Amino acid sequence: MRKHRIGSVLANRYEVGPVLGLGGSAEVRRAWDRHVGRPVAIKLFTGPAAPGMGCAHERETGALTGLDHPGLVALHDTGVVAGRPYAVMELVEGPSLDDVLRRGPMRVPEVIQLGASIADAIAYVHCRGVVHRDVKPGNILLGADGAPRLSDFGLARVVDAARVTTTGVIEGTPAYIAPEQVRGEAVGPAADVYALGLVLLEALTGRREYDGPPIEAALARLFRDPKVPGDLCGGLAEVLPRMVMRDPDARPSASEVADALRMGSAAAAAAA
Repeated sequence: MRKHRIGSVLANRYEVGPVLGLGGSAEVRRAWDRHVGRPVAIKLFTGPAAPGMGCAHERETGALTGLDHPGLVALHDTGVVAGRPYAVMELVEGPSLDDVLRRGPMRVPEVIQLGASIADAIAYVHCRGVVHRDVKPGNILLGADGAPRLSDFGLARVVDAARVTTTGVIEGTPAYIAPEQVRGEAVGPAADVYALGLVLLEALTGRREYDGPPIEAALARLFRDPKVPGDLCGGLAEVLPRMVMRDPDARPSASEVADALRMGSAAAAAAA
């Protein structure tokens, strides 16, 4: 894709700043929104815009930019410049959960709080007909106050869906996708619940459940269920094993996950 230098202006509006993060399909840069007068984060995708990104893309973007929840990183704008799609998001000053987990596992109360907050955000968007498709530690950002925020909600659907569908590539990150995604079946809200389950499991144990080369990591869940610790408490014991079931119909909803974790946490606090 065309290189965007520091100081260049994207779409006659966004002053491009330094790189904040790099991924396989995009880079994220700090930027300044001239129209509104605020710092933002811009995700610049490396691949060409998907065929058919016309009115349908605009409808999807309108729905996503209208999402407003404290557990979500707000999506302000999306577009295409020189044939390359981009997304403009709220700038969150803080590390990703992926950065945090490199230092080791989290304490159980922290995992419960994290799970309840992200599950609540997921439930909010599910009620509005949006599925994330790529819940993972790298897409969970921790703000200056330590509160978790889920980013990139629906971007796979808005920016990448047509391209992924036409090439037959599996959506999502192999280490966290649900079994139905591996099998190429319809992807619904239950896939996000499964991915969140793997994220919480990793936060508890400090290790990625399905690691290794992408294809092996993706296929592994079709033959081996995640190893959930048997000494869980605070709502995790009841809900985490169900979140990572192979059958999507057997998983709880995101709202049920949030409620179970909050209730378990409150009961543990009362008993302390």
